[in-house]
Amino acid sequence: MKLFAAEAPPGLLEERHRLGHDRYDEMWDGVVHMNAVPHRDHQSLALQLGVWLFLNWRSSPEQEVYPDRNMALPGGWPHDYRIPDLVLTTAERADYDKGTYIEGPPLVCVEIHSPRDEAYEKLEFYARLGVPEVWIIGRDSKQIELYLLDTVTQTYRLADPGHDGWILSVATKIRLKTIEKRLAIQLADDESTRAELPQR
Repeated sequence: MKLFAAEAPPGLLEERHRLGHDRYDEMWDGVVHMNAVPHRDHQSLALQLGVWLFLNWRSSPEQEVYPDRNMALPGGWPHDYRIPDLVLTTAERADYDKGTYIEGPPLVCVEIHSPRDEAYEKLEFYARLGVPEVWIIGRDSKQIELYLLDTVTQTYRLADPGHDGWILSVATKIRLKTIEKRLAIQLADDESTRAELPQR
């Protein structure tokens, strides 16, 4: 549901905040996008992927993984922000982190795409923010689309899979592949880190 903040019934946004119903709400240039708590399968995939990234990719304090961070353009908070399911960032980008929100490009934004959500509509915002990679992973199909930012045109192009079907994340050196509606993932140079998600 979309609602112009200036036209919201008196007290509605404050009431949603008081009750905790606004956790997944986003503000798109002054328009509130009210989002319900995601489906169980969406949450499960996001959680398991976040845990894998935390245990395998976050190998040092130089790299960090966060769920549900507010992402804003410089000067945009709190009137224009998006909330990816996961954010991968590095120490060299620490100045962007303002605590409540990140004001600048992390290394990767991850969106779990569920029916009727707005994952694809967020790509233009992430491009303006300068995010080098965006991963969109189908909640049900586990199909992976890895978008690479063209810094000249400030638009994304899809990364092509290799001959073996793996898609390489240039930013993280992680390989991803869909196998029978499961997400296979591993560090490119370490077969021992391989997992297939979600795990039941």
